[in-house]
Amino acid sequence: MYCMPLDRRSLRIIAFRGLTLTFTLIVVVILTAIIVGATGYDEVILRAVINEQVRAYREELSRPGSPVPPEERERMVREYRDTLVRVYGLDKPWYIRSLSNVPRLVTLDLYVTQEEVAGVLGLRRPLKVGDAIAVALPRTIIMITLAYVISAFISVPIGPYIAYKRGSVFDKSVIVYAAITNAFPVWWIAMLSIFIFGFYLGLAPTSYRPIIAQISKLSDAIYSLNITNIILTFKDILYYSYLPILVVTFSLLGAWLYSARAVAIRVVSEDYVAAARAKGLSESTIVRKYILRVIAGPILTFVILGLAGSIGGYIITETVFDWPGMGLLYYVAISTGDSPTILALVYVTTLVYIVARFILEVLYVILDPRVKL
Repeated sequence: MYCMPLDRRSLRIIAFRGLTLTFTLIVVVILTAIIVGATGYDEVILRAVINEQVRAYREELSRPGSPVPPEERERMVREYRDTLVRVYGLDKPWYIRSLSNVPRLVTLDLYVTQEEVAGVLGLRRPLKVGDAIAVALPRTIIMITLAYVISAFISVPIGPYIAYKRGSVFDKSVIVYAAITNAFPVWWIAMLSIFIFGFYLGLAPTSYRPIIAQISKLSDAIYSLNITNIILTFKDILYYSYLPILVVTFSLLGAWLYSARAVAIRVVSEDYVAAARAKGLSESTIVRKYILRVIAGPILTFVILGLAGSIGGYIITETVFDWPGMGLLYYVAISTGDSPTILALVYVTTLVYIVARFILEVLYVILDPRVKL
């Protein structure tokens, strides 16, 4: 496998794949909006939001000492309700309301409708879904994506060595380790870790919600270029994040090692690997030049799609840690029926997957000349 230059045919292949993936993204966004609208889900939520806003408006007009007479007050409340109905599009058919939200969804210009969703992020309404995701995403990257990166850095170089030494004690140990980590869910390991290292040993926090304030402090310190505050805040972030990162890495690493081993096993038995052994080449040379280069395509697919999937977060695991990232945002948005946030999360995770797939398509064309054929 080698890098080949991008000729005109290769560029046409990349452009076609890009258009196909873009079309897929558009279809997913439109179908999601239609499903939410056709089921009446968004109408139920929007009417509840309107009722809450009307109730607050009526209470404001009914405060002691208000000069507004009761008849005028009711007229103002009715006008306010009618205005909200028009603003939220409830005076239009569901399909018009749903499809009209698609352009705003693409630009993340919708607003969070539930206070619980904003509260889990440490924010308050009015809040755009784009701002909510911009706050939640770095927290998930710290906890989940970083664990994926660590697992990839460990497993990609070691996996071929495990396959090369198939049947050894090391190989059997990795298989047992992968079986154990696959048998226990990540969230169960998370609960056990909090109990042991947090409550019993006192080596880790028992509450991880303060990470909100620490990340905010780090942003302010970076913006003001205060090196001392950056170092101190980074230490605080590390204190609150090291256990979640270790838990997720421990749970993922077994699957990553086993997958890299499984991909490499087929290559290890090839004739050219046996010929390389017969030549007296070192193990590191055989693994690097004759195994790792050949399995680079499948491994690259596994790594990039895994990193893209990590952006969506782990709903149950983040809930166990009370970690205010994408997974917990998903959970609260679904449990409170915040349809704009749900739509935005589906759109963003699909967009990340589409971008990851496009990157893979480009790399395949560059690395593998067979794609062009």
